[in-house]
Amino acid sequence: MKKEFSARPQTITDHWCKCCGGFSWYDFVTAMPSLVFVVTGWKSNGKENASLQSWSTFVGSGTDDFICIMGKVSKSGHMYKSLKKTGVCVLNFPSNDIYDRCSKTIGNNQFETDEITASGLTAEKAAKVNAPRIKECFLNIECEFLWERKLCRGSRDITVAVKAVNICMDSDRYDQSKLGRYGKTGYLYQVDQPTNPETGEIASFGPGIIEQGDPIEWNAK
Repeated sequence: MKKEFSARPQTITDHWCKCCGGFSWYDFVTAMPSLVFVVTGWKSNGKENASLQSWSTFVGSGTDDFICIMGKVSKSGHMYKSLKKTGVCVLNFPSNDIYDRCSKTIGNNQFETDEITASGLTAEKAAKVNAPRIKECFLNIECEFLWERKLCRGSRDITVAVKAVNICMDSDRYDQSKLGRYGKTGYLYQVDQPTNPETGEIASFGPGIIEQGDPIEWNAK
């Protein structure tokens, strides 16, 4: 049975949302998955910057344009400042075996810190842009800044678009019978604590993965 929720359920308090990072109650009720990746660049002092990111979408336009729209970016963070100064970044996609190290970039975010190295990862030179890549990530997308927009009225965050100019991918990911792009060795998805809006019960949920479903014949008629 479907039920309507046009206002925040009493089981999800404003304080609870703020303690979880200032997210909307919609985040927890819908629990929609979003790709996990690490945005890397150079800080103004030449140190590595690494920002664990989600709430984003990727769209192709035409034969060559591939755009990442990062939905929630803080204007006060090192990532935004680096992107505005250099105009470039790298999107690095981890698999589950290095996710714990990528998470450490949240704590290793001091201005004087090489954030990639301090988190137990390896920085390497990008091919087309002046930004570091994370060697251990199976996919690196080098990007140039396109535009930014205010997310919504009163929001402290913005939406940023970047355009891919180069892709570097582990060749074992080409074949799904090897490591592939999906399953436990592929892309990771952020899932915001699935919450029952009627009881407030929270389901424990780690990084999500995609598993193949049953094939469905494509028939639009």
